[in-house]
Amino acid sequence: MSRRQPRAALTDIALVGIALADAWAHVDIEDRPTTACALLGALALVLRHRLPLTTFVLTLPTGLVTDAVVAPTAALYTLSSVNRHRFLLGGCALLYAIIDFLPWPWSSLDATELSQTNSVFHLSYTLATAAAPVFLGQLVQARRELSLRLADISEARRQERLLTAQSVLAKERAQLAREMHDVVSHQVSLIAVQAGALQVGGRDAETRQAAATIRRLSVQTLEELRHMVGVLRASGSRPTELTPQPSLADLEHLLEAGGIEAKLETDVPEELPPTVQRAVYRTVQEALTNVRKHAPGASVTVRIGLGEGVLRATVTNTAPTRSALALPSAHHGLAGLAQRAELLGGTVTSGPTDQGGYELRLELPHEPNR
Repeated sequence: MSRRQPRAALTDIALVGIALADAWAHVDIEDRPTTACALLGALALVLRHRLPLTTFVLTLPTGLVTDAVVAPTAALYTLSSVNRHRFLLGGCALLYAIIDFLPWPWSSLDATELSQTNSVFHLSYTLATAAAPVFLGQLVQARRELSLRLADISEARRQERLLTAQSVLAKERAQLAREMHDVVSHQVSLIAVQAGALQVGGRDAETRQAAATIRRLSVQTLEELRHMVGVLRASGSRPTELTPQPSLADLEHLLEAGGIEAKLETDVPEELPPTVQRAVYRTVQEALTNVRKHAPGASVTVRIGLGEGVLRATVTNTAPTRSALALPSAHHGLAGLAQRAELLGGTVTSGPTDQGGYELRLELPHEPNR
């Protein structure tokens, strides 16, 4: 809109200039009344967008007393391009044709002149001159309305595609929720029940402790699954968090519930951004999961600190004390951590240690509040 206004102003200035040049070519400067009518018609074109009918009326004297046609024709075209009343447009075109058809002054007419001006050719030319701007204005108006309707249709189609995609997504989420509820939740519930039975009937303390850990993790997993199922089923509602988002304050509980000998060393402030705290938590969580799967019996040390504008979280485990069980793995954990860190401008690296253990390191940029 801001670019269109200067363009329209330049067009109006150019049109006024052309109308003045047209009047200059057809008006005798010494004839002051005729010159005044020509100037009035040319300068009235400045108002053609705000007052199109008034502008046309102000240009009629130009067509009456002079042979200049730019000002009344432009005013009639503008009126036709913004007005829908066919009878008004027809009346204005007819009025202009009559004024242009009859010579001025009317008192100078005699029978011979009237016979000449009533020639078929002159009459056809005058009517065509009056009708052309009306038809052109109506054509421009129809084109403008067609463009607006095409834009509306395009927007409606875009909204339709968006609604269709949302509907497909809602169906997929509902199907996923059913699968999680009917399959995953059921199997995790069986794990919790079997772990509870093993905890009660276990013969040694180590077995009962392991069973208690399995049961606790199973119950926690069930709670998270139920929450996720609820979120997936609420596909049409406003976005919600999948689970209450963890922070650094939850790390101690995470280490205690993991069933691994673990030590936490941290000196970072608690006012870190929530996204950074979640990234650190998920990194430690994934590292503990990998230790349980691939390094049974190993101990873990978690170190979190700040230095030189970088937050570093390192999870290091010792060498395993017994052979690891063959468990299924999709190898998506570390890739997900790397993507999460990359979104925050950081990196994730991992690799074996010289002592036979493994180390996972997260580095994120950190700018302290000033």
